[in-house]
Amino acid sequence: MVDDIDAEHDGRTALWVAVHADKPDNAGALAAAGADPRRPMMAGWSPGRLSLASLTPDLFAVPPGVPSLSPAESAAVAEARRLTAVSQEVDYDGLSLSCVAGIDAAEAVRRLDARVAEWDDAESMVEQLWGDSLSEEAVLTLGVTDVPGGCVVSQPWAYGARMPGVSRRLSIGTVCYSMYANPKSGNQGSILRDRAVEGWDLHPGGGWAASDDSAEEILRTYLYQGNAIAYCCAYVGLALTDARPFSGSPDLWVQLPPGDYWSYDGR
Repeated sequence: MVDDIDAEHDGRTALWVAVHADKPDNAGALAAAGADPRRPMMAGWSPGRLSLASLTPDLFAVPPGVPSLSPAESAAVAEARRLTAVSQEVDYDGLSLSCVAGIDAAEAVRRLDARVAEWDDAESMVEQLWGDSLSEEAVLTLGVTDVPGGCVVSQPWAYGARMPGVSRRLSIGTVCYSMYANPKSGNQGSILRDRAVEGWDLHPGGGWAASDDSAEEILRTYLYQGNAIAYCCAYVGLALTDARPFSGSPDLWVQLPPGDYWSYDGR
């Protein structure tokens, strides 16, 4: 027997959790038992309001005078569905990436002091790097791709695109969301803005928002749960149009100069 069906844990009720988990039958049963879909919580995202961003926006009756999603929120929902469709088939286990706002591939190459790889047979060379993924040559070889809104630096086989010395240089004057999909421990994300670390040891696509997160972040976390690549792109405003940056077909393959990319030299 539940004493209070609207009891909160970590700032949210059981009804909110059911809506967030996309379990409309559970949510409907809780509401029928007396749970309040309009109870204020999570930076304004009550269970009822969050349901408007779900695939079942008619789950609860909307009382007169209760606002629907704002135009910006509706656009975020539509973009999330588009981005998810573009990226959901990517097998990203073991991949690393840096999504960078506001700079193109050429500027990314310049910031990294990288040189464009000159291979007679790119397909064969990529296969060779896959086969020895933790060699120095493999770790220092990155893909760079122009994407509407910025660019993506990626590496399908190892952690190279998320090394601190890479993401810090890329973040100069802008924001960079980096991730390594560690096969042993899961997604490891970081946010850098103009070389400063804003977030570390993050779990993009994990689907759990803190109760003190912003309204924008709570919505984003909900929309991209289970899709880390789309989350990273959305965080910095990249409008990915295809999965090439993450499927081994970038615009350019480049090679970083040898050096220490785990400490940062201030550039």
